[in-house]
Amino acid sequence: MGIVDFLALGVGLSMDAFAVAVCKGLAMRKVNIRQCFIIALFFGGFQALMPLLGYALGSTFAIYVKSIDHWVAFILLAYIGIKMIIDAIKERNEKAEAERTDPPLDIKQLFIMAIATSIDALAIGITFSFMEVNIWSAISVIGLTTFILSVVAVFIGNVFGMKFKAPAQITGGVILIILGIRILISHLFFGG
Repeated sequence: MGIVDFLALGVGLSMDAFAVAVCKGLAMRKVNIRQCFIIALFFGGFQALMPLLGYALGSTFAIYVKSIDHWVAFILLAYIGIKMIIDAIKERNEKAEAERTDPPLDIKQLFIMAIATSIDALAIGITFSFMEVNIWSAISVIGLTTFILSVVAVFIGNVFGMKFKAPAQITGGVILIILGIRILISHLFFGG
């Protein structure tokens, strides 16, 4: 996997965080720059930390599953992608209203949301342990991509509201499924 793959993966993984950041922006009457960067730092930081934890966990067991690693990667990415698409469709069908007041930033809530939106990244880290991946490059690109997209999402949420939440999640899910298929095809037909 190269930098372009990491970037695509970063975009795909960041869509949950993007959707939550849109909601955070929606709740602000005017974008609070300090809160915007704290939100982005939490989401970007956890999107970088979780693959590292998954990589460490997966490296422990990689030797046992080397012969089926491409199937594991494909199944994990496809599952995560399909789940993101289904969740987006469910949320699109539900009515969600946000108050137009500026609530204080709840750090505990933000911590929980950052973990919840980065669980998928933990599974990606496990997948990385089965492949020849430079984990430091991967987590840097994924974390930075999520940070930038979270900043953008707060502004989009503030300006456009909930309009882009579901499309962002669906796009992220599709990207992850495509990456999973690419890994599987690459391994099965090209031995890589």
